[in-house]
Amino acid sequence: MIILINIILSALKQNNISTYLIHEDIQETVELFFIKKHLDMRRQKEVHHYTVTVFKDFENAGAKMRGSSTVGIYPGMTDEEIVSTIKDAYFAASYVNNPYYELPSGKKEECVRMESSLSAGTLAEAAGKMAEALFSEDTLEDTFINSAELFVEKIINRIVNSNGIDVSYEKYLAKGEYVIQCVTPQDVETYQSFAYENLDTQSLKDKVKQTLEITKARAQATTAPAAGDYTVILSGKHVGIICDYYLNHANASMIYPKYSNYTIGNNIQGQDVTGELLNITLKAREPYSNEGIPMSDRPLIEDGVLKTIHGTSRFAYYLGIKPTGDYHSIVLPSGTKSFDEMKTGKYLYILNFSDFQMDDLSGHFAGEIRLALLYDGETVTPVTGGSINGNLLEAQKNLTFSKEMQKEIDFEGPFAIRLENVSVAGA
Repeated sequence: MIILINIILSALKQNNISTYLIHEDIQETVELFFIKKHLDMRRQKEVHHYTVTVFKDFENAGAKMRGSSTVGIYPGMTDEEIVSTIKDAYFAASYVNNPYYELPSGKKEECVRMESSLSAGTLAEAAGKMAEALFSEDTLEDTFINSAELFVEKIINRIVNSNGIDVSYEKYLAKGEYVIQCVTPQDVETYQSFAYENLDTQSLKDKVKQTLEITKARAQATTAPAAGDYTVILSGKHVGIICDYYLNHANASMIYPKYSNYTIGNNIQGQDVTGELLNITLKAREPYSNEGIPMSDRPLIEDGVLKTIHGTSRFAYYLGIKPTGDYHSIVLPSGTKSFDEMKTGKYLYILNFSDFQMDDLSGHFAGEIRLALLYDGETVTPVTGGSINGNLLEAQKNLTFSKEMQKEIDFEGPFAIRLENVSVAGA
């Protein structure tokens, strides 16, 4: 599809557009759809996506501005349609009143082929191995996978801009979702999603096994915990959701409009920290950002102190810092307590929520409890219902992380986190 890139460049020239950003995205995918263990549908496709962002510079009340507008270009469009679409986008850009900023500069580079065990064979072979792992733990009579979708993708991204950048990379991804159902003593379901950049069959087996156990326990739970303040333990993806607060709060797009007060060198946990100090690393999942900025792993927080502000060229320019690109993945080291050691005293271990959310502005987190294990000092009881409501800015002074680790596509770190004095609305 080099020809379509050339047509887009020609259309930009015809419209006298000198500042632009082009994305080319080629996806080759094998898709499997299951009803229980039966393969209901198999599909293989290759899709090409193109997006073009055009920039228009002008003055507003004596201030230099840079507007932008993004449009999609599709194979099958005529040359005239492409020229017209880009022309309309350039006109729309004049109504976007952003203060001026500079785009990153670069040069043409060789395509980076990211290492992945998913590339060892064909996509169909990788999909077959992941499907085998998906159903390997599905051996129970009353608790089972009732539906699933599995996708294995080969993705080639190319980024071209008017400042000389012409970079590309190739990566692989296995992702999907499934629903586990338990029919006795009550009929309940648990939804779960997954994503891996390698042929990580063992992680998928472990995730399915845990989801089966959670769903079976959920079918046993009938009562909500009593209202009050609890020591709360969260595990799995919920640990990543909690820690994403720091990732998002350190983004230049949050700091420039003053939604976040982070500055380099800030002790973000405050004074008198009695729990563990935060150490978070920004993980580069791709070699380039969406703007073509080279990306590498960077320290975000060291011993509770902010080391990096990350973000796009626009907001980095406004803050007067070097653009790093937007990061979406983080890594934390293991904690100081084993998971068993964390489960001391009275606690509420929440395994699953109907929905769990973290507010990146205020630090508030909340969620409706779908399944939790309540330990009252003597017995462990499965409970369901009620909700939790807390604030990370208060809880972060006394955090405990587990020694046991987990690895998800956007989060690599402790399996569990313990939070003190979290409000629970219940029975």
